[in-house]
Amino acid sequence: MFTRRDRESATTEATSAPVVESGKGRPTPKRSEAEKERRERIRPPRDSRERAKMQRKKRAETTRLMRDALNNGDERYLPNRDKGPVRKFCRDWIDGRLTAAEFFMPIALASLVLMVAGANGIGGSLSSVMILVVLVDSGILTVQLKKALRRKFPNESRRGAVAYSLMRALTWRSMRTPKPQVPRGFRPT
Repeated sequence: MFTRRDRESATTEATSAPVVESGKGRPTPKRSEAEKERRERIRPPRDSRERAKMQRKKRAETTRLMRDALNNGDERYLPNRDKGPVRKFCRDWIDGRLTAAEFFMPIALASLVLMVAGANGIGGSLSSVMILVVLVDSGILTVQLKKALRRKFPNESRRGAVAYSLMRALTWRSMRTPKPQVPRGFRPT
């Protein structure tokens, strides 16, 4: 049972195991420094004002992280409505295009000014034509986007992606959140 051959195989197995070097990559802090840091971390605020100040500071930091994520398109901090590869594709697809819906608000304001100024016929017909153009453009956009989504994501859920894209198309490019990450003329594949 305990022969010499068993001992030799056991020693070769022990020596053949890879040597793993581990380390934390920084020097160990002095005891006084470590205790000071620990006290700073766990020390509760002394009064309600200080507690409120700490909570505001923490909330401001969280808000700043989320705002930066919306500006940069960082997936970790995006709201749930903007997360995922399907939504990213939709954002890039819409942001690369110039849609008629982006011009709806300026033309609606111009038609309102014309109506107030007394040119009801011109203002009303201008807004009616613009609504018709936006509806036709949105219909074309919907058909093209559905086709692109079916081709790109055949096995993933695309629920709500077209409505998400249409709402993004209705918003001025400078007001969209997350901020557009692609230039005009970009066509995602």
